[in-house]
Amino acid sequence: MSGVMPVLIVVAMVATAGVLLVGVMSMLVGGRFNQKYSNKLMQWRVLLQALAILLVLLFLAMTGG
Repeated sequence: MSGVMPVLIVVAMVATAGVLLVGVMSMLVGGRFNQKYSNKLMQWRVLLQALAILLVLLFLAMTGG
């Protein structure tokens, strides 16, 4: 299980960064997409960020770190 956990952490971090970048770019460009999805993208970012933090804490608890 400890071999899978770092991969899950990296996936969660990359997903968080991806959603953050899409959200920031949509805010910079503006327009209809920004009006429709800006808030949802930031909500997803918070959710994914929380997931990444929880996975890191779980990993540290499992490894005694």
